[in-house]
Amino acid sequence: MEKEKIIVGLDIGTTKICALVGKQNKQNKLEILGIGQAVSDGVVQGLVTNIDKTVIAIEKAIKEAEDHANIDINVVNVGIAGRHIQSTHHQGSITREAIEEEITVADVVRLTNDMHRIVTPPGSEIIHVVPQSYTVDYEHEIKDPVGMSGVKLEADFHIITAETSAINNIHKCVKRVDLEIENLILAPLASSQAVLSEEEKEAGVCLVDIGGGTVDLAIFCDSILRHTAVLPFGGDTITADIKQGCKVMEHQAALLKAKFGKAIAAEANTNELVTIPGLRNRPSKEISVHNLARIIEARMEEIIELVHAEIMSADLHAKLAGGIVITGGGAQLQHVKQLFEHTTGLDTRLGSPSEHLSNNTLEALKSPTYATSVGLVLAGFKALDYREEYYRTSKGARSKSTRANSKKDQQAPDFFRRILNKTKGLLIDNYEA
Repeated sequence: MEKEKIIVGLDIGTTKICALVGKQNKQNKLEILGIGQAVSDGVVQGLVTNIDKTVIAIEKAIKEAEDHANIDINVVNVGIAGRHIQSTHHQGSITREAIEEEITVADVVRLTNDMHRIVTPPGSEIIHVVPQSYTVDYEHEIKDPVGMSGVKLEADFHIITAETSAINNIHKCVKRVDLEIENLILAPLASSQAVLSEEEKEAGVCLVDIGGGTVDLAIFCDSILRHTAVLPFGGDTITADIKQGCKVMEHQAALLKAKFGKAIAAEANTNELVTIPGLRNRPSKEISVHNLARIIEARMEEIIELVHAEIMSADLHAKLAGGIVITGGGAQLQHVKQLFEHTTGLDTRLGSPSEHLSNNTLEALKSPTYATSVGLVLAGFKALDYREEYYRTSKGARSKSTRANSKKDQQAPDFFRRILNKTKGLLIDNYEA
């Protein structure tokens, strides 16, 4: 009897580290078996800056997820993000010897593998190679060349690279917790698995994942990833603006943003005031909700303009019939959807992973905050590219790791009640992550 496939996603974020355990049910929905979370003290703007603190947080999250799911975790899908992420376009080609035979999956895989050997900037490594379109002899704009006849097979590729040091630090942290990395996945690609529909990808859509340290973009058109970018701003940037503008403590700024923050100042009541405790032996302080909204709006406008600039520079604005989908903790800010629509002129919706989750999933896990974590688990069941899914099936590809996540002997406890209070305790962190 085939062993049940259990996938673990490990999201190493700027504000939280989350381990999510899941399996597919008979309806192909994701059934969450366990979750573990920890405050992320060793990560800044997606980069691991303190290995010891990050290892402690990963260990805590993994242990909690193991206890909830009643499994031994050995292998994980890990997300990677940060301003060091770069994307470029390259061309590649191969000449086939068996001219009379059809182009096979092996030919396509050979061409793609060749791109992994291109020279990258010093100190960087390739993490994803995404074919854009193929050319067979003189026939252009082919999405999938398998089954066609031709001598020369060419393709345009979207190449995503990351700093070698950033990759090594993630591997080092995971290895010190006695885990193996099955797949290292760009965070917005994982999020796209969780919140985008196949129809949106085909029509053309821009995913904007507003995290604590960065804003990540992934643009799809004709069901193919066309452009990726990482902006060095996020929820923490807005919190820092509030801290400075309102002259409050950082945790107070985070609370103000989460409870009273609005992305459009005109929507805030000019007469509404919020009272917060003063510092030791000092009187309490009153904060204008309207002024708070002005601070948030100024930064959000800057972020959205940068997003719009990325869309325009990729020359894809006119091809986004599906508009923009915003996700991540920062997407929960009031009126941020309307601000995106006003600034970019594109239809915008809030993306959450609820569509892919089973009905008995805890409501808190359907939040946009967990889009990347859910996407990392989904990536274990579904390829990031629809063509890769077909190739993987044709090749009968096996897991990269020799280890697997396995159930413990005892029956799994009902973890949903146990983590409810912990989830509430991390609401502010989750809002920014």
